[in-house]
Amino acid sequence: MKYLSLILSVLLLACVLCACTSGGREEAVQNTSEETAVQETDLEDETVSKGSGKILVAYFSASGNTKAVAEKTAETVGADIFEIVPSVPYTDSDLNYGDDNSRTTVEQNDDTARPEISGTVENMEDYDTVFIGYPIWWGQAPKIMYTFLESYDFNGKTIIPFCTSGSSPIGSSAENMQSLTTGASWLEGQRFSAGASSEEVSGWVNSLGLK
Repeated sequence: MKYLSLILSVLLLACVLCACTSGGREEAVQNTSEETAVQETDLEDETVSKGSGKILVAYFSASGNTKAVAEKTAETVGADIFEIVPSVPYTDSDLNYGDDNSRTTVEQNDDTARPEISGTVENMEDYDTVFIGYPIWWGQAPKIMYTFLESYDFNGKTIIPFCTSGSSPIGSSAENMQSLTTGASWLEGQRFSAGASSEEVSGWVNSLGLK
């Protein structure tokens, strides 16, 4: 009888020790899982802080030609889009290129002109690549584009310019805007005519090799 009691005591002790060991292992596994989760969260936060790789297409369009190209560009790369809207809209008389006193003529001849923009890109820091689109006015980008570029920090971003015009090339318009950004990488720009086809726009965008 004493022998049987001894055996039962040994078995009971073995069960207790086994349960403790199992619990310790489970706790160790749980702690390891929690540490891994924390590490993954920290990695995710670090990735976000370095940029999400998103693409933005920002454009100004007075007649709708640049808007059409911008929308085709955004569709091709799955980008977000932002229209640069002047706080004071341009009227037909403002766009009278033959009038030396028209608003656009005066602005283009004034190096300090910075037309005010209505609205902002609230999450510019999320974008690594920014397309900027504009019409060609007197061989250059409208001064409202200067306002836009001076309103944000483009350090570390890639900027890709494109423009629309009746016949004028992109010329030095993009080059003259580069000095307005610090630490940005500018790619060669592209000029499109009014009514550029989707194939023409997507062909150019795809040639850039963006992800």
